[in-house]
Amino acid sequence: MGRGDLSDAEWERLRLRPFLPVSSRRCGRWRDHRQVIDGILHRVRTGVQWRDLPERFGPWKTGYERHRLWSSDGTWERLLQQVQAEADAAGEIDWDVSVDSTIVRAHQHAAGARTDPPPAPVSKGAGRLRTPGRDAVAEPRRPRAGGEGLGRSRGGFTTKLHLSADGRSRPLSLIVTPGQRADCTQFKPVLEKIRVPKFGPGRPRKKPDSVAADKAYSNGPCREYLRRRGIRHAIPEKTDSQAARLRKGSRGGRPPGFDEERYKKRNTVERTINRLKQHRAVATRYDKRRYVYLGTATAAALTIWLRT
Repeated sequence: MGRGDLSDAEWERLRLRPFLPVSSRRCGRWRDHRQVIDGILHRVRTGVQWRDLPERFGPWKTGYERHRLWSSDGTWERLLQQVQAEADAAGEIDWDVSVDSTIVRAHQHAAGARTDPPPAPVSKGAGRLRTPGRDAVAEPRRPRAGGEGLGRSRGGFTTKLHLSADGRSRPLSLIVTPGQRADCTQFKPVLEKIRVPKFGPGRPRKKPDSVAADKAYSNGPCREYLRRRGIRHAIPEKTDSQAARLRKGSRGGRPPGFDEERYKKRNTVERTINRLKQHRAVATRYDKRRYVYLGTATAAALTIWLRT
């Protein structure tokens, strides 16, 4: 076992067997999944180029192609949900959720992506590389508006990672957008992407107990969305919004509620960002395709859940 590799306990906790392809008599054998996953996590942690992956992880192209395929068909997201479901069943998730985003510098190698769609989830002799079901999550086959999640901001060629985190500084949902995209535009998608399944009967949990966010999310649509879902929130009011409300007098309405003690827990999402950026392939984007970089960030989030 090398530095950063999954331990036996972490490997058993993943419960990968339902999601991984198996070898058949008609086709060649799949390389050991644990060896390949350790190679993928090594690249996520160190940011090394795929061609420079150490030989103990097998052929570099095997790791790259498998990571690209699992990022496309949602396998990384389903593995993350599996670990989250286990933690929720044990009562280990703090549902006081915080939301924020972080700018990620894009390397020059992240430019120049092709326009072809992500690969279809097909495995050797085992049909589709996914577990069918109504809870399956998959990336769209073609990128929507915003291209590959690359844009220009004050930092130059950048991408932005929007996320929500539980009260123990662990990622619950992740979204990738261009670097200049405003935080408030992704507030609703980030919260709606929270989906923690249950082992037994019942619907996945999607609703947090409370939400904390900074002034970037202090606007009418965000507050109205939380009010409609019945979610308590701690979002400070902007200075200009407060001044405009006071100028209107009684017509300005009452100030929005704000729980200062709850807002003090918002640092959990900042610590979550620090944990994610300890993985160098997340702190600097090298992946050309948006769905591959999202898979890289999801794999990093998976290791955080396994080791926290």
